[in-house]
Order: sequence, then structure tokens, then C-alpha cells
Amino acid sequence: MIVLEIIVGLIVLAVIAAKLYLAVAGKEKVVVHTEERTPFVVESQDDTSMVLSSKVRFANEGKQVCTIMDAIVRPQLPYEQYDAIEARGKAETEGCPREDDYFEAVLIEHQESMNVIVKVKLTARKGLDLKTALTHMVDLPLDLIYMETGRTPWHYSKVRIVLKAAEIAKLAGVTLVRD
Repeated sequence: MIVLEIIVGLIVLAVIAAKLYLAVAGKEKVVVHTEERTPFVVESQDDTSMVLSSKVRFANEGKQVCTIMDAIVRPQLPYEQYDAIEARGKAETEGCPREDDYFEAVLIEHQESMNVIVKVKLTARKGLDLKTALTHMVDLPLDLIYMETGRTPWHYSKVRIVLKAAEIAKLAGVTLVRD
């Protein structure tokens, strides 16, 4: 019985020591600066679709290195809200474009930052051309979901960017019609 109590006591001391070490050494702290994002720009456009992109800064404001293991852009445009446009999103590390929609993991040193390119492809549906479909467009919330790790176990975090209908219309060269 005494041996068991000693073992439990050592385990408790080890946990306390680890917590104290992490408190002193610190951990990563990822902050996504959506308020600093660049305005969306048109990357490509044709009669039925357009691709828009914006840069968003990811900063590691913590004391340790962090890893962004995955990032995705999930447009929140259900057909019940607006069914004339299909929206698809993706995220890329700046300077590392990929055709396969895979986000390549990246390290961010403490007190440093990097940019993620947020892309959204808008495609006209229901036999409409893009300009006609966008005249009735609604605001488009984009969830930027990313997986991060460092001294803490991996976890997902999410921030939201709202691409306003007026901004989309201006980029597409159309005038919004309000019904």
C-alpha cells in the first residue's frame, strides 16, 4: 500500500513539475489577423465563374514554435439562402500554390508570422451567366478553419471573414439588385 501511495505521489509531482515547466517555457499562441486582410482581388474570371483571393496574416504571438498542419476555407452559402451561385473555398500558404487543394504544413517561429491566401471560387448555377447570378448575390461568410499544434495537443480553430455582396459585385463589375 505504501508503494502505491509513493507511485501516485511521484506521478502527481511529475504532472505538477510539467505544468510549472510549461508555464515558464510558454507555448504557441496563433492569432489570425482577419482585420488586416487584404481586399479580395480577382484571380480569374470567365462567363460562368470567378476566383477571388485575399491574404490573411497568421501570427505566432506565443513563446514556442507552432505548426499549422491544415487550413481550409468553408464558404457558408447554403442553397436555401441563395441558390444561383455555388461557392467553393481553399487555403494556400503564400508562395506555395497547389492545384490539389492540399494545405502543406508550415512552421511559424515564435513572434513571427506568415500569410495564408484565402480563395473562393464562385460559379453560376441554374443556367445563369456569372454577372446575372451575381446581381442578386448575398453576403458570403467564409470560415477559415485551421489545425494548429505546438506544446499543446493539436486542435482546430476557426475565424470568419465576411465577403460582402457589394464587394463581390464591384469586383465582378455588376450592380446589385435588391428585391
